[in-house]
Amino acid sequence: MSGAALERVFRAASGRIIGALAARFRDLALAEDAFAEACARALEDWPAREVPVDTAAWLYQVAVRIALDALRRRRTHTEYESLLSAGVDAQTDPDDDLSAIPDERLRLIFICCHPAVSLDARVALTLRLVCGISTLEIARAFLVPEATMAQRLTRAKGKISQAGVPFELPASTSWPERLQAVLATIEIAYAKAHEDAAAHGPHSHFSAEMLELSGTLAQLMPREPEPAALAAMIRYAEARRPARVDEAGVMVPLSEQDPQRWRRALIDEADGYLVRAMEEDSKAIRVVQAKIHAVWCARRSLEAPPPWIQVLSLYDELLCLREDPVVRLNRLVALAEVNGVDIALSQLEGMDPELLGEFAPFHAVRADLLRRAGHDDAARAAYDEALARISSTAERLWLTQQRRMVSDAGG
Repeated sequence: MSGAALERVFRAASGRIIGALAARFRDLALAEDAFAEACARALEDWPAREVPVDTAAWLYQVAVRIALDALRRRRTHTEYESLLSAGVDAQTDPDDDLSAIPDERLRLIFICCHPAVSLDARVALTLRLVCGISTLEIARAFLVPEATMAQRLTRAKGKISQAGVPFELPASTSWPERLQAVLATIEIAYAKAHEDAAAHGPHSHFSAEMLELSGTLAQLMPREPEPAALAAMIRYAEARRPARVDEAGVMVPLSEQDPQRWRRALIDEADGYLVRAMEEDSKAIRVVQAKIHAVWCARRSLEAPPPWIQVLSLYDELLCLREDPVVRLNRLVALAEVNGVDIALSQLEGMDPELLGEFAPFHAVRADLLRRAGHDDAARAAYDEALARISSTAERLWLTQQRRMVSDAGG
């Protein structure tokens, strides 16, 4: 039971704990080492006694004590006393202050998105530290091999350590220089929850958390268009969640979802954020992305035709703003509906297979186009490639169902 409890808290709160420790001690390496040691002590202590009611708070407070012990060994007595006078209490009992772990994840994201390292590196580092997303998952989000991402994370940590970057909340005047990294972190974290239609995966809690954080960020920066646009996107996506899985637990594609099952209150809220974002800058990248969601969510019933022409036009606009292989892939889904499968398939075959090789949606889209074009053998192989990279149940059921259609058609 103690091992299972530690595994649960590690999945749910490891990023938050490490981020809080880094913010408190302004030392990333110290934070990671202290948390690792706290986990080791939990494995020793919890089997011998009752598992703490708030396991995350226990780990945090034990890690604080471990970090302070390390500082005693590394620093002079004067430096240590100075640290204590700044508000770090080495004698706090782990059960005395269950609020010691900050619930202000947005604050931790701002702290970790330090401009001392490149944009991609700080986003990846924040996803790893604050959100607890694995290196493999982050690598797939950035369309790079896991080893490459591991190297980037190591270099980013090294640069932060060598530069003595302080982990502290920046002044509001410095928020804009960190904004794109903060937005990308929230967006990718939410995507990890959204990619599991049934919301049963280890990152399902990000749905509610990023819904709240995006709204908070939009309130904090009302004159910036993209925070409001991101808040709109997340609300549009969450509004559709009730229709994303059928009674058998199989994922339902967006074009086949019953709009009457969507949550209209969330859509109305999203519309408000989108209007505000468009008033600031209607051509900003995330504003255009939010428009795509809005076009879908304007659909009221299955009798209304899917808005493929509008969706294709918006994807074309988006590609003019930023070349992005994932955007291009999504555009091909709409292109197939508007201009035909053969045209979409020819453009897809021109995309870089090495770049998208570990990206499951690439294989899923390719399989669907090949199936519809009558290339059964190639379609089955593409479905197998997609299934090899998908772990969520609802998506696997849908892909298996689609593959079976090819097998049945081929006899």
